[in-house]
Amino acid sequence: MDYSITVREKGDEVYYYVQWSPLALAERWAINAKVPAVAGVYEIYWMDDRKHLRMLAVGNTHYGGLRSEIRRLTDPELALNSKTRTTLENEEIWFRYAPSNSSRVMADVVWFFRSTYFPENPGVEHSGKYKKIFLKESAPDKLIWVP
Repeated sequence: MDYSITVREKGDEVYYYVQWSPLALAERWAINAKVPAVAGVYEIYWMDDRKHLRMLAVGNTHYGGLRSEIRRLTDPELALNSKTRTTLENEEIWFRYAPSNSSRVMADVVWFFRSTYFPENPGVEHSGKYKKIFLKESAPDKLIWVP
């Protein structure tokens, strides 16, 4: 299966279609073996005690690629704060990704997700190229997560 982000422009509107990779447990060797070292967007989750996925991070990466960024963000030794470190050490961590080689596409897609998940403060800006951004996603897993 090809995981990717496809784009269809229509005037000042854009329609993105994100085909996610399957969810995978964030284990060092699995990440190194399966995740490509290319640019793209990612989502990282932790599993709570009721077996619900909870959002830990959503973002994009350019230079180091998905492999190194997912590996870095899921390593407790590299966590930026103690709360994240505790989560990474004590919970199951899961991730998925969609490669893209376009900075503009990644900016729009990450903005769309973050403004949907965290409408009060998405923390990122879209590319500014389009007046309206639409997005549809597909994944091999039936993902239900809890904010």
